[in-house]
Amino acid sequence: MALIKSISGIRGTIGGRAGDALTPIDVVKFTAAFGTWALANSQHRTVVVGRDARLSGDMVNKLVIGTLQGLGIDVIDLGLSTTPTVEMAVPARKAAGGIILTASHNPKQWNALKLLNEKGEFISDADGKQVLELAEQEAFDFAQVTKLGHVTTDNGALKKHIKAILALPLVDVEAIKAKNFRVVVDAVNSSGGIAVPLLLEALGVTTIEKLYCEPTGDFAHNPEPLPENLRDIAKVLEKGSFDLGIVVDPDVDRLALINEDGTMFGEEYTLVAVADYVLGQLGGGNTVSNLSSTRALRDVTEKHGGQYAAAAVGEVNVVTKMKETNTVIGGEGNGGIIYPELHYGRDALVGIALFLTHLAKSGKTMTRLRASYPNYFISKNKIELTPDIDTDLVLAQMEKRYAKQPVNTIDGVKIEFDKEWVHLRKSNTEPIIRIYAESDSNATADHLAQKIIGDIKEIISAKG
Repeated sequence: MALIKSISGIRGTIGGRAGDALTPIDVVKFTAAFGTWALANSQHRTVVVGRDARLSGDMVNKLVIGTLQGLGIDVIDLGLSTTPTVEMAVPARKAAGGIILTASHNPKQWNALKLLNEKGEFISDADGKQVLELAEQEAFDFAQVTKLGHVTTDNGALKKHIKAILALPLVDVEAIKAKNFRVVVDAVNSSGGIAVPLLLEALGVTTIEKLYCEPTGDFAHNPEPLPENLRDIAKVLEKGSFDLGIVVDPDVDRLALINEDGTMFGEEYTLVAVADYVLGQLGGGNTVSNLSSTRALRDVTEKHGGQYAAAAVGEVNVVTKMKETNTVIGGEGNGGIIYPELHYGRDALVGIALFLTHLAKSGKTMTRLRASYPNYFISKNKIELTPDIDTDLVLAQMEKRYAKQPVNTIDGVKIEFDKEWVHLRKSNTEPIIRIYAESDSNATADHLAQKIIGDIKEIISAKG
């Protein structure tokens, strides 16, 4: 059983004892804390709620809505929805905030409350700490019976979201329609099974092979869109009857693409390709991704005469940096595209529309388009430490050891070696240092990661 309380939301497994997992008691407590915070920080008294299709979604949804009503908050219930759809609905409906019921890429036994402010963006570090403190103190004041909140269902939010995407100047529906793309969609039996086909049809795609698009919440495979979890869609594409594959995670904020021959386009390259298209159309512009994302985005940005900046890991940090640098497109290397022209949130749907426009106008196949980008490989590793080891001290020693190299310490320690880099981050929940290394070959990236792991072990031994 697990319950993880973070500034951006509450995540846990369903079942077990209160305080040890995401039980009904925990759902009510943290919803009450968020609702209390929202009322204190907004002139509005409405909260938007939406969920993915996971098995516990209906139960959690009822608990959340009932709790908000109990605080005297009116609720707009989007039902089965997507994270970006809820993000857009919050400001559109002039709400005090939003709650998305999804554990993103986590397996079906997990669920979570993702918390949004009145802009439809993830709450800040300071706001998150206030919510957690309210929950800890159980400082809730529930409404009298005549002041309970009301519930309104909204089944049109997704269509409004899609309509807004179609209206974007850089989305060319006619170009997509003319290509008559044949597409396979894997939506892991969640709400993407509704949203992605609806978007594709609106874009003029008529040949859509649906794989795991029934929103039952009984995920057909591990829902994180990594190559090892996408073998089924890859086999369909290997037969050569389709132009590309589209994969989204359960709440549709991450986008992975599959080439026409069943090979992976690469989750890191979703943002790279879309940024290349946007920057090319705008004649340049700035970009942002997190420190653990591929250098290819920086290369593409500089090719178009723009400036690239790195943010700490986490969507709220990426959005903050994007606003600071007047970024035209940004996101995370996990397939998360943030396009400010639409809204400040990771959005697989706008990513699909922009990518298909890019693919149509390029005249290339998926494999040829992928080959046009710099080729980098990221090696992901971790080193487990004993609880008595001071992780911060280890990272400080690594920074000192590589002081002659460019070092970034806004989120752990990132060390650059010409076009190679390594990023060290400590886990917030366990004594682990995560090590990401990137180079132009898998072998070199692995070698760099192992060299850094060796350095960390040296430092630990010296301290012992």
